[in-house]
Amino acid sequence: MRILVTGGAGFIGSALVRHLVSEVGVEVLTVDKLTYAGNLASLKPIENAPNHRFLQTDICDRAAINEAFAAFQPNYVMHLAAESHVDRSITAAADFIQTNVNGTFTMLEAARQYWSGLPEDAKSAFRMLHVSTDEVYGSLGEHGLFEETTPYDPSSPYSASKAASDHLATAWQRTYGLPIVISNCSNNYGPFHFPEKLIPLTILNALEGKPLPVYGNGMNIRDWLYVEDHARALWLIVQNGLPGEKYNVGGRNEKRNIDVVNCICSILDELRPQPKPYSSLISYVADRPGHDARYAIDAAKLETELGWKAEENFATGIRKTVKWYLDNQWWWEPLRQGVYGGARLGIIEKD
Repeated sequence: MRILVTGGAGFIGSALVRHLVSEVGVEVLTVDKLTYAGNLASLKPIENAPNHRFLQTDICDRAAINEAFAAFQPNYVMHLAAESHVDRSITAAADFIQTNVNGTFTMLEAARQYWSGLPEDAKSAFRMLHVSTDEVYGSLGEHGLFEETTPYDPSSPYSASKAASDHLATAWQRTYGLPIVISNCSNNYGPFHFPEKLIPLTILNALEGKPLPVYGNGMNIRDWLYVEDHARALWLIVQNGLPGEKYNVGGRNEKRNIDVVNCICSILDELRPQPKPYSSLISYVADRPGHDARYAIDAAKLETELGWKAEENFATGIRKTVKWYLDNQWWWEPLRQGVYGGARLGIIEKD
């Protein structure tokens, strides 16, 4: 079994690659451009594994992707490569259109060319999983959950680019018969998470005694999914998901942003106590433009049809996450010092 994973040096991608290489034992080719959020250090636990190869290339480079398909001959493709931070999309939307839309188009066409030339038995067994986000659905009210049939209503350049890529994947399945499955996940958290996102940013700012920024009034709600649970779900979906179908992956852990920050502060008060409680560092800042009020995923289809179940709830997962950052300064310190130090992103400059 050979699996080509795009974006495999990113947060979710590296969790998936580590799982496939170490736990499942399949052969993996990781394809990653190594942008600011792609980090080979996230693959350090498997750097000497004989069943893992790494290729640094851009998914928009059709010739390089064609060559990767031809040389590696994958049974499955798991497409995770994407620009993913909403704040960055507000001020650098072009990068998101290029990678998320044009890059997905390139991957679809390369996969279609490769798949079309396979012998019939290999052709029927081939699968491509396109990994997406719950943000394509827009914002929920106080009640209800995102289902696979929820209409798309993206609010940010990021979510719009991911919605476009989802539609491309669906169209390639319907028009050309390419056996594609789509997954849409809720907010991930866990080890090796680039420190621009809420949870790692809060942990590292707190450790350094810096303000803990909370957008608006902190009442925006997200459904949190432990990244290793997500990795297991993706492996299940690519094996057993039906082409043309979508599967939502959620942790059933709805939390207000302010409650997430306070929870992290409480764990740090216990594990790394300071004279003042870490919550004294909380600082409310101007809200993000187009900030969706609430996300929540109904993962019943994945749970009932494919038998997936999250192993972590938020209480267990967030404690593991905080402890990981406390124990792995080697991974995050170079990023804080040389790549991203925690400055506010996504601010629209006034004329």
